[in-house]
Amino acid sequence: MSEMIEVKNPATGELIQKVKAHTEEEITRAIRKGHESFSAWSKTNAHERSRLLRVWSDRIQKNKENIARIMTLESGKPLTESLAEVDYAVSYIDWYAEEAKRLYGRTIPAHTGSKRIIVTRQPVGLVAAITPWNFPAAMMTRKAAPALAAGCTFIVKPAEETPLTTMELVKLAHEAGIPEGVIQYVNGLGPFVGKLFTDSPLIQKISFTGSTEVGKLLMKNSAATVKRISMELGGHAPVIVAEDADLDLAVRQTILSKFRNAGQTCICANRLLVHESIAEAFSQKLADSVRKLKVGNGLNPETDVGPVINKKSFDKIMEQIEDALQKGARVLCGNTYQADREKGYFFVAPTILGQAGLDMKIMQEETFGPVLPILSFKSLEEAVEIANSTPYGLAAYFFTNDYRTGIYLNEHLDFGIIGWNDGAPSAAHAPFGGMKESGIGREGGLEGMEPYLETKYLSIGNL
Repeated sequence: MSEMIEVKNPATGELIQKVKAHTEEEITRAIRKGHESFSAWSKTNAHERSRLLRVWSDRIQKNKENIARIMTLESGKPLTESLAEVDYAVSYIDWYAEEAKRLYGRTIPAHTGSKRIIVTRQPVGLVAAITPWNFPAAMMTRKAAPALAAGCTFIVKPAEETPLTTMELVKLAHEAGIPEGVIQYVNGLGPFVGKLFTDSPLIQKISFTGSTEVGKLLMKNSAATVKRISMELGGHAPVIVAEDADLDLAVRQTILSKFRNAGQTCICANRLLVHESIAEAFSQKLADSVRKLKVGNGLNPETDVGPVINKKSFDKIMEQIEDALQKGARVLCGNTYQADREKGYFFVAPTILGQAGLDMKIMQEETFGPVLPILSFKSLEEAVEIANSTPYGLAAYFFTNDYRTGIYLNEHLDFGIIGWNDGAPSAAHAPFGGMKESGIGREGGLEGMEPYLETKYLSIGNL
């Protein structure tokens, strides 16, 4: 008898649904089906692939309310955020539906009159994706849309905590007319399915969003078959508030960045670096605004911040807060929680910690929760040094109205995504990805199609 995965509501601990964990034989069969479907799908003309992606997009929009409710039930995020995520997820499908028709090659002037040189692009083959629980719709479509647009077939393993959203999206893709072998899902534990993906010679590319630790393992295991890899890994985003910053804007945008999805995003603000001359005023404004955020069940329309996903995440958050307090941090707001370990729900009030120090775990490790430490700085050089002092380089933010300060910070921060007076920089038409140990490759924009394409060079002689 196959094992079952229990999908629970993190706001209540109640069982939502049991889903079947696929066996090795079933996953291998799905991989083979995706491989065999590649021949026909890769030869489907780009305009038809584009049309099918647009139909898929329309299907998702028509089922937006249902998908958002599923997402809130299994992830805990507020329903307003889930609705916004459906729109965000669809934006990737819409963007790559258009890009499917723009996979241009080129002709290169030859070095002799008897030759012609032609460069063409073709899909890499079957792509396997592993997606995280925190954005179960957007992280799936951000990978599936460019893969299908390029002519690749696609198989995805969603996170065990949030498989239902992905399952619904794949069902709608099939209803839209995309063949079943072209886009599939499999459910199971990450290490088990990941090993089957990396070991299979039929899979040509792995796309993963998750922790740096797991990403490194997938990279290592993919080496044996020389798979192409795209990795969006851990982050530890700094926010720099310069002396001349608009404090009200900085507060609003910091809250937008930090407390979306209860701080459980890879690019959310994790370290707040504020110039010493405005540190007290900014900290007070931020704390006053954060106190107004309402914590609760995501289905409640008044909820701003939902639960953290599970006990493991809750324990890490509590450990970081306790470590910070022992080392001299001061609670400016929050540091309360409501948790039931037996039932399995964990709520943490949005928390601001003042007087943070670099020796604190929260300043060195990704938090993935609604807690934000504040550290003051004297000079921009000091702020940049602190910001760059971790192995992560996914996202960074800064607030200034001085173009010289802005250009300096942009040129000296080692991060793949930077928001200048902007706490929400993500967009389907822009390249998303990190530097250093935060990943390899980009998703979104023109760059997001590249990982799914091979370049072929043809030299025609004897003309």
